[in-house]
Amino acid sequence: IYLAALLGNGLIITAVACNHRLHTPMYFFLLNLSRLDLGSISTTLPKSMASSLWDTRAISYPGCAAQLFLLVFFISADLYLLTVMTYDRYIAICKPLHYGTLLGNRACVHMAAAAWGSGFLYALLHTANTSCIPLCQGNALDQFFCEIPQILKLSCSDSDLREVGLLILSCFLAFVNFVVSYVQIFRAVLRIPSEQGWHKAFSTCLPHLAMVSLYVRTGVFAYLKPPSIFSPFLDVVVSFLYTVVPPAVDPLIYSMRNKEIRDAL
Repeated sequence: IYLAALLGNGLIITAVACNHRLHTPMYFFLLNLSRLDLGSISTTLPKSMASSLWDTRAISYPGCAAQLFLLVFFISADLYLLTVMTYDRYIAICKPLHYGTLLGNRACVHMAAAAWGSGFLYALLHTANTSCIPLCQGNALDQFFCEIPQILKLSCSDSDLREVGLLILSCFLAFVNFVVSYVQIFRAVLRIPSEQGWHKAFSTCLPHLAMVSLYVRTGVFAYLKPPSIFSPFLDVVVSFLYTVVPPAVDPLIYSMRNKEIRDAL
């Protein structure tokens, strides 16, 4: 899976960077998405594979903090970038005549930089908040990487309520953003007179919506599930779905179905 993610995202980055015909807003955002996907999957799997080969599950405290920071950074920036890509599709479908004006080079760079910067600040906030929580229930995490919910299980104070509240607020804002964007898109699509136009618009938007839904639903379940649902196996499966599957599957969903990307490759 890791090799597939490296190959798929690496090919996308190379194709978009080297082919001038792909220097458009949609592919610029796709290039940034591939970079974030490579970062997120490289934060968890190499360490997990090394631990398996060396038959050890140990990780230093600074290493755990760095892994937590990088993972939250890449995943949150990924979600912010997916929001920007939703706006890109909204402009392309609902306001095609203004596409070049609303999404010029400077606007695209600013939106991508905002996604990366927001992810960095969000990760910094979570890492600082989590590092202040006292741990008194051992130091063993039932997970193949350092994850906030697993660290909160080791807490013995009420300070982790701030972390949970911050997570709930973040998930709510992300959900509202995507719902509003896609309601506008689907309203515009339903006004398209031709069935071919419907098919083209839905084939573009539905895979994007499916990946966003996978990210949000599995992430919400992993971070906000009630304590009564306790299953180490379930925790690993859910974490696998939101940290490993999207970076490996995104190249297939966003690019390999695209004729321009295939021609460039």
